[in-house]
Amino acid sequence: MPAGSETEHHSTVRRELGRLALGEGREVAATMYGTVIVMATLTDAYATEKHPLKLAVVVLSTSLVIWVAHLHAESLARSIAEERGITWADTRHVARRELGILLAAAPPALALVLGAAGIIEETTAVWLALGLGVATLLAEGIRYARVERLGLARALVPISVNVALGLVIVALKVAFDH
Repeated sequence: MPAGSETEHHSTVRRELGRLALGEGREVAATMYGTVIVMATLTDAYATEKHPLKLAVVVLSTSLVIWVAHLHAESLARSIAEERGITWADTRHVARRELGILLAAAPPALALVLGAAGIIEETTAVWLALGLGVATLLAEGIRYARVERLGLARALVPISVNVALGLVIVALKVAFDH
């Protein structure tokens, strides 16, 4: 690969990884929605289940079910709104746009699997999974503030709202842990 194309390749890979992790355009909504689902599911499941592998299965399966339900609902809504049948192209478009619901589960699930494997402590794995969710919400708030070119003081509003949403879920975990 020529030197210039290697740089372009790395840039493309970085851009695609960023898109997968945080979404792009309308995909951001799915990423944020998926992150909140993962955090809420983990917090709820942790009230009765402490084993990180079982928690990872609950998080991943819940995300999959929500994604499929969302895909179905969006496809039906589009069909009704446009008064036409659902096509495979429509389904693929919605599936890609809503992929963030599934992808948001991957980092927290990986943290939980690391805990189940004994690479990190089980409790640490749960906290890391929740922390990754808060970090995702923080990153989305920062991205919004940058796009809107908000000054530091004004940027704190969307960033704080996103982080507060995550911290409320973490507070629920703490409340259910006792």
